[in-house]
Amino acid sequence: MKEYLSSKIHNITVTDSNIEYEGSIEIDEEIMKKAKIEEFQKVLVASTTSGARFETYVIKGRSGSGVISINGAAAHLVKKGERVIIISFEFADKAPEPIVVLGSDLE
Repeated sequence: MKEYLSSKIHNITVTDSNIEYEGSIEIDEEIMKKAKIEEFQKVLVASTTSGARFETYVIKGRSGSGVISINGAAAHLVKKGERVIIISFEFADKAPEPIVVLGSDLE
């Protein structure tokens, strides 16, 4: 079994950055559903603005809010207004067809 790309939310704008929160990335529930990302799932986040990359877990944001909030220590790496790619992976015997959700289609 190998780890493959499962889905990504490509080039979406960060709507908030909160250092005081205990951690994670908050994503609008509708966007999560489109990318088939579940609450508490581990994701890799890459800033296309600064190049910063980090792993964290997802918390569900209010549906329809458009929220993409970087929280906790990662808020030192990525700020409000930056653009990011949010990547999920899965273990499988064969490469799945990944889901790609474009930030430009959501904003």
